[in-house]
Amino acid sequence: DRVCRHPSGQASGATGATFTTSLINQNLVTDNVEVVEGDVAVISCRVKNNDDSVIQLLNPNRQTIYFRDVRPLKDARFQLVNFSDNELRVSLSNVSLSDEGRYVCQLYTDPPQEAYADITVLIPPGNPIIESREGQVIEGNETEMTCTAMGSKPAATIRWMKGDKELQGISKVEETYDHMFTVTSQLRFIVTKEDDGVPVVCIVDHPAVKDFQALTYLVVHYKPEVKIIVEFPDGLPREGQNMELSCQAKGKPHPQQINWVKVDDDLPSHALITGTDLYIENLNKTYNGTYRCFAANSVGESYDDYTLYVYDAPTTTPIPTTATTTIPTTTISLPEATADSRAGEGAPRAVDHAVIGGVVAVVVFAMLCLLIILGRYFARHKGTYFTHEAKGADDAADADTAIINAEGGHNNSDEKKEYYI
Repeated sequence: DRVCRHPSGQASGATGATFTTSLINQNLVTDNVEVVEGDVAVISCRVKNNDDSVIQLLNPNRQTIYFRDVRPLKDARFQLVNFSDNELRVSLSNVSLSDEGRYVCQLYTDPPQEAYADITVLIPPGNPIIESREGQVIEGNETEMTCTAMGSKPAATIRWMKGDKELQGISKVEETYDHMFTVTSQLRFIVTKEDDGVPVVCIVDHPAVKDFQALTYLVVHYKPEVKIIVEFPDGLPREGQNMELSCQAKGKPHPQQINWVKVDDDLPSHALITGTDLYIENLNKTYNGTYRCFAANSVGESYDDYTLYVYDAPTTTPIPTTATTTIPTTTISLPEATADSRAGEGAPRAVDHAVIGGVVAVVVFAMLCLLIILGRYFARHKGTYFTHEAKGADDAADADTAIINAEGGHNNSDEKKEYYI
C-alpha cells in the first residue's frame, strides 16, 4: 500500500486519514534453455499485467545484456528478437560452453522482481568406435566387443543390438578435466555359426544427437557341415549298375580337404574319386558296406556316412501268373504264385521260379523213367509167330524150307519173308 499525501505534506482527506491503493499483481516468468554447442539459444522474459515497469536481461556475471530494447553489452552474438510491454526476447548465436550459466530476467518494481533462466550447453559425443578382441571368432567361443563414446556433455548412454535382439553391456563413465564425459561399454556373448554375418550395432543415446550408432558384422569360423548325395541310380542300387556319390561340404573357411574311405575296408578296385565325387562301376554285393566322406578346414573335421546295400539285378523276362506243361496223356497246371511279400497291397502277383523249375524237372524225370520201363518191357516180350502159310512145315530145317514145303505149294511162287519189327 502507498499513502497519498497532499503536496503540502499533509495527508489528504477531510479528516486527515491515510488512503492506500493495491498494486496489480505482476508475474515475471522465463524458461530454462538447452542448446547444442554452436546453435542458437533464445531467452524470453515475460510479464503478465505489466504497468510499464522496465524489463532488463543480465548475464551470469550480472552484466546487463539488454535494458528495455537497448544493448549495453558489446557482444554482437546477442540480438533483440522482440520487445514489448510484456516481453523481452533475446537470442544468443554460436553458443559455446563458456556461455553456460544462470541468466537473470529483472523487472523494475518496488521491490524489483527477478526470474532465472539456466542455459545448458549440450556437447554431442564423437563418433562411436567399436573394437573387437578378435577379428574372427570360432563357433562356440566367447567374443568381447567394446564401444566408446568420447567427449560428450552430459554423459551418453550406450545400447547394443545383435540382429534384432538387444543385448546388455557393462558401461563405465569417466569425466575429463574439462568437465566432459567419456563412456565405454563392454559386451560379451557366445557365438554360433548362425551369427556369421549378423550385424552388431552400438547405439549412443544423447540429447544432442539422434540415431547415433556404429555398426560391425560378425565373422564366425565353423567346422564343415558334410552331406552325401546319391546322384545315381535313382532307385535301389542293384548288381551290374553304376553308382555316383557326391560329397557336399560347407564351412568357414571353405573346406580345403575332402576324402573318401570305406569303413573297416578298402575302397573297391572299380571305385574312382573325382573331386568331391565317388564313382563305382558294375556294383556287386561284395561292395556292400559303409562309405564315409571326410571334410576338414582350419577349425576342425566332420564327416557323413552312406551305407551301401546292393540288391539282386532286376529280371527282364515277363513272369506268367499260370504255367501249364503238357506231356502225352498228361497235363500239369501250376497254381498262381503268391505275391512277393515285399510288395505293397494291390501289387501284381508273381510266380515262384523255384516251384516252376521243380515241377518241370519232376515231369521230365517221370517221362524218362516211363520210356525206360516201356523199352525193357518190349525187349522181354519179342519172339516168332506163325501163319497159316507155314502149316504142315513143322519139320522143316529152317524157315525157307518150311515155306517151300508148306501145304498148298509155293514152289513156283516168289519167296516171301516176314519179319517182326
